[in-house]
Amino acid sequence: MPQALSAVYLHLFFSTKERRPLLRDRPTREALHAFLGSASKQLDCPPMIVGGVEDHVHLLGRFSRTLTQAKWVKELKRVSNHWLKEQGPDFSGFEWQGGYAVFSVSPSNLDAVEKYIGIQEQHHQKTGFQDELRALLRKHNLEWDERYLWD
Repeated sequence: MPQALSAVYLHLFFSTKERRPLLRDRPTREALHAFLGSASKQLDCPPMIVGGVEDHVHLLGRFSRTLTQAKWVKELKRVSNHWLKEQGPDFSGFEWQGGYAVFSVSPSNLDAVEKYIGIQEQHHQKTGFQDELRALLRKHNLEWDERYLWD
């Protein structure tokens, strides 16, 4: 085959450091989501949706065939951290958590994950970040150690 083709979809999920609710302001949060989407697209990982609430972000996108997951996440965090700090003094000490979670998504589940990310505000009226992450880890059969999961 003379071409290199790829259709790998990923659901990326990461939090503010110590899950601080620093993204309370809706216009700033929505602008951040747009910025993250644009940054991901520049990395050849076009987003389907970016969403989240005051303490974390979700991104669903088609993953680049030339990038590692770690490089993708590192660059998204780096540029968005810089962008947020330019938004004013409220973000001068802003940091993302050190880790992240990323899950593969089959094409048959893209609509469901996109809907899930789109209703994060309603979802988090009932479920907190930590319980949400634990549920996603269980759903994807990942083992974890609570001592190292939160920062």
